[in-house]
Amino acid sequence: MKVLDFLKKNVVMVIAFVAAAVTAFFVPPDKEYLGYFDFKTLACLFCVLAVVCALKNINFFYLIAKRIVILFKNAKVCVLVLVYITFIGSMLIANDMALLTFLPLGYLVLSETGKKKYMAFTFIMQNIAANLGGMLTPFGNPQNLYLYTKFNIPNLEFMAIMAPPFILSIVLITVCCLIFVKGEPLSVPDTPVPMNKKRAVLYLCLFTLSIAIVFRGIPYWIGLIVIPAVLLFADRRALKMVDYPLLLTFVFFFIFSGNMARIGAVRELFSFLLGKSTLIFSILSCQVISNVPSAILLSQFTDNYRELLLGVNIGGVGTLISSLASLITFREYVKNNPGKKRYAFYYLLLFSAFNFAFLIILTVFMMII
Repeated sequence: MKVLDFLKKNVVMVIAFVAAAVTAFFVPPDKEYLGYFDFKTLACLFCVLAVVCALKNINFFYLIAKRIVILFKNAKVCVLVLVYITFIGSMLIANDMALLTFLPLGYLVLSETGKKKYMAFTFIMQNIAANLGGMLTPFGNPQNLYLYTKFNIPNLEFMAIMAPPFILSIVLITVCCLIFVKGEPLSVPDTPVPMNKKRAVLYLCLFTLSIAIVFRGIPYWIGLIVIPAVLLFADRRALKMVDYPLLLTFVFFFIFSGNMARIGAVRELFSFLLGKSTLIFSILSCQVISNVPSAILLSQFTDNYRELLLGVNIGGVGTLISSLASLITFREYVKNNPGKKRYAFYYLLLFSAFNFAFLIILTVFMMII
C-alpha cells in the first residue's frame, strides 16, 4: 500500500520512468547514457530544494507572504505581485529556480488569507511567467544558455531577438491577472510568528551560494558538499523534506530525450521538418520532448539560431512536459492538495487552456512580424 500511495503521489515521475524505459529498448544502456545528464541542473535543483525547505522551517516565506498581504491588502494586486516576482526572478536565477523559490510564497499568501480558490490560477500564471520571463537573458532558461554558447550569439542580438515575445508576454500575463482575479480584500491573523534570524541569515547565505552556482561563479560540486554539510547540523529535517521524486523525474526525462536523439529515424525526420520551418517545428518538438532536449537535439540540424531560439522559448508553454519547469509547478500544486484528484484534474484543464492560448498568440505574433 505504501508503494501504491507513493506511485499515486508521483504520477509524473512514473510517466517519465515509463518513457525512459520504452526508449531504452531502442537504445540499450551504454556509456553514452552518462552524457545525457545535466549534472549542474540536478545539483542546483537539489541545493535550492534543500535550502527552500530550511527557510520554510523557520517561517521565512510565511513572514514575507504576510508582509505582501499587509502591504497590498488586495487579492488582484497580490497575485499580480507574486507573478511579477516570479517573472523577474526567472530572468535572474533561471525559470526552475524561480519557481522553487516563489511557488511556496504564492501558496502561503493564498492559504493564509482563505483565497485558495485562486491557487491553481496563480500557480499557472507563475509557471507561465517563469518560462516566458527567462527568455530575455542567456541564463534565464537552460536552453538559452546552451544555444547562446553553441552559436556564440552576441548579447545585444540575443536580447533583440527575444524582446518582442518578451514584451507581449508581459502584456498577456498582466491582462490575465487583472481579468481573472477579483479585487477582494485580504487579511491575515495578526499573531506573532517566530523566526530564528541567525538561521535565516545562514540559509540566505546558502541560497546565495546556490544562485552563484546557477551563474557558474562557483562549481556545482562545492554546493553539493557545503549545503548538505551545513544543513546536516543546522536542520537535518530539511534534507529529509527534499522532493527526491522530482529529481528522479528529471533523471528519467534526461534519459528519454537522450535516447530520442540517438534514434536514426527520429533524427532523419527532424532534419526534414526543420527544413520546412525551424520556428514551427521547434515549438512542436517542445510539446513532446520539452524545450531543453529540443534545443540540444535540433541544434544539430540547423544554423537558424534565431528561429530555434524563439521556438524553444515560446514552446516552453503548451503541454505539461513542454518545459521541465512546468513539472515543478504541477508537483507543488499536487503536494499542496494531497488526495484530491479532482483538483489535479481541474489544474490540468486550466493549465492547458491558458498555456495553449499563450502558445497560439505568441506563435502567430512571431510569424506575423
